[in-house]
Amino acid sequence: MSNYAGVDWASEKHDVLVADAAGERLLSTTFAHDEQGLRSLCRALVRLEVELVAIERPDGLLVERLLDAGLRILALHPNQVAATRDRFRVSGGKSDRFDAFVLCELARTDHHRFRVLEPDSDQTKALRALTRAREDLVGTRTALTNQLRAELERFWPGPLGLFTDLHSRISLAFLERYPSPADARGLGEARLHGFLVREHYTGRQQPAQLLAKLRRAPATRVGELELATRRQLVLSLVATIKTINEQIKQLERQIATAIREHPDGAIFLSLFKHPSSVICAAELLAEIGDCRARYPTRDTLAADAGQTAVAKESGKYKAATFRWACNKRLRGAVGTLADSTRHHNPWAQDLYASARQRGHDHPRAIRTLGRAWCRILWRCSWQDGVPYDPARHRALQQHITVTIPTLSGPVVDHHGTQRMLAGAVATAANPREQEVTATQ
Repeated sequence: MSNYAGVDWASEKHDVLVADAAGERLLSTTFAHDEQGLRSLCRALVRLEVELVAIERPDGLLVERLLDAGLRILALHPNQVAATRDRFRVSGGKSDRFDAFVLCELARTDHHRFRVLEPDSDQTKALRALTRAREDLVGTRTALTNQLRAELERFWPGPLGLFTDLHSRISLAFLERYPSPADARGLGEARLHGFLVREHYTGRQQPAQLLAKLRRAPATRVGELELATRRQLVLSLVATIKTINEQIKQLERQIATAIREHPDGAIFLSLFKHPSSVICAAELLAEIGDCRARYPTRDTLAADAGQTAVAKESGKYKAATFRWACNKRLRGAVGTLADSTRHHNPWAQDLYASARQRGHDHPRAIRTLGRAWCRILWRCSWQDGVPYDPARHRALQQHITVTIPTLSGPVVDHHGTQRMLAGAVATAANPREQEVTATQ
């Protein structure tokens, strides 16, 4: 007979309950979150011949130790556990040991309804760590940029909107040189021109236009002490954002190297036309992973990516609603893939335009296109294991096929079809796609 375990994890301790197939309790205790506690926990579960361990997280140090001990993991969503508590207790009470009991019961009675956690390879885990670290740093930079923007709005709104992004290199260089109105008092057209030349400014505005925009901003009235304080705050924020920018660039270089060395890297890189989309390709690979058992069908991948609707039906009520329960990072990466490819890919353009003609708004049309890309991803990576080849894509072939009407019926124009195919698989991306993918 098999034994099952439920582990309610925490930052300092882990409550564990082990039961046999009949529900008889074999172990109920707490282990500390330290080396001795984790070692004792793994030994106890192995000694009791536990078949499945249910836990409310798919990764982390504890999960890695359990997998390393040879145990099979059921990674359950917290919402699933919360919805199950009422099966065993109607009073509404909650405790860590009770949650361990609920997890153990789910592993014992409902394990056939959940998928066993299949770990990814070491390369995929490393790539996931890089992409998520970059995402966190970008979020930190956004927060600091908003703080800098708010600070400038309080006493010197002139630099806001002077350049494209406040966190860009030239914007930070300008604020580092002119952090307050007093510093820019002697700034003229010739001096601004020299600054733009030194910073390799590539914008279309002339120094006179930028200077006019700077001087049109409203002037503030602050005391000398407050002005000096706010000036120092601007310099501190600029220095911090510059440091974060450097770290983001370093992570992006590491991500580009890691995905090109990954066995599945070529598959995901083949979905994009421009090299600057390497970050989005890495996010797709990191979140989808390389475990082929994770997505048995193409619909499971589309659902986990949030590209399929959720059906709700009760009596006469029928509706398809937005899918909230999904991998949010994967949903964002698939949405970026769909949005970038609709600008240059013929079949993607056609599918997006068809969705808009049916009355769908932009986000829903992007999800329609994203679902189609999920099918391609599933086929390329899960089934064939080869990069995306437009020449083998049936939807693209139907789109580019040129026919000639004849008395006996339409005949395929092979020369015209080949010209259409050559245009569809061209390696050079158009300027609009470069603008979209450069922001990934």
